[in-house]
Amino acid sequence: MLYTTNIPPCLKVADLGCSSGTNTLLVITEIIEALDKRCHQLNRDTPEFQVFLNNLLSNDFNIIFKTLPAFYEKLKKEKGEKFGYCSISGLPSSFYERLFPSSTIDFVHSSYSLRWLSQVPSMTESNKGNIYFVRMSPPSVHKAYLEQFQKDFSLFLSLRSKKITSGGRMVLTMLGRRSEDPFGNACYIWEYLSKSLNDLVSEGLTEEAKVDSFNLPFYMPSSEELEAIVSAEGSFYLDELEFFYINWDGCDDDDNKELVFNRFTSGQKVAKIIRAVIEPLIACHFGDSVIEILFSRFMEYVSDHLSRDEGKLVNFIISLRGK
Repeated sequence: MLYTTNIPPCLKVADLGCSSGTNTLLVITEIIEALDKRCHQLNRDTPEFQVFLNNLLSNDFNIIFKTLPAFYEKLKKEKGEKFGYCSISGLPSSFYERLFPSSTIDFVHSSYSLRWLSQVPSMTESNKGNIYFVRMSPPSVHKAYLEQFQKDFSLFLSLRSKKITSGGRMVLTMLGRRSEDPFGNACYIWEYLSKSLNDLVSEGLTEEAKVDSFNLPFYMPSSEELEAIVSAEGSFYLDELEFFYINWDGCDDDDNKELVFNRFTSGQKVAKIIRAVIEPLIACHFGDSVIEILFSRFMEYVSDHLSRDEGKLVNFIISLRGK
């Protein structure tokens, strides 16, 4: 879109699965910077922007709205008189439902949200003692997770294809795996969290039945699975599918070279990251009283793992173009 002169007078952008914290407006900031730079090269005014921030009803949109006056003022100050109007609004709803009128959105973005499934997979066999599938899980458990992801991602693509404009683009970022083997390095994280919950069961701090009935509603696909779903659904061209690795604790390898590696510090960081992601689900099912001791045990398991092996996550970046 940047390297064409056919930039619309008002660019309509949707950020699906936005947050409600300090990084919420980073995406639209990057988009504005890129378009503003390109328009200066073309010696034309920057387009207006209409931005839709989407997340579930539980997302605190009021936090976002309170930051908008300062955001708008900063844009005016930095970009000058030629900068177009920018309007940002909230759209509370599931992105597994219809969100926009037909052919209205030019650019769709979603980051680290599509790993979340619309529901916990329906499993014919119990995943006893685990909150995600592991090597010891019955084969039907992984099959149920994969089928639910295929269903949800296909629906997501179908819904977006009807709303994106001609020439529109969609860029998605999600956690996944490089190998077709579904039991990769990242799965250890959830296995350690399962072990931590089972420790609480053995100590009488929670019930075994609660652990057995709890399964996380997300899936980390392989690149082959993603390509197959995009091809089978048929609404988009797959322009790019790239990946990069990130450490469990979020630190760069260059940082680790400069600092003496401390497995306990890294374990604490991983525990904080995972807690930030899934604490509401854990608290809802097991109660608030187990949270502190649970993530303390989880930190110990992760620290022990990092003392023996590396911890890597795979991030996919997918660029799609509407047919």
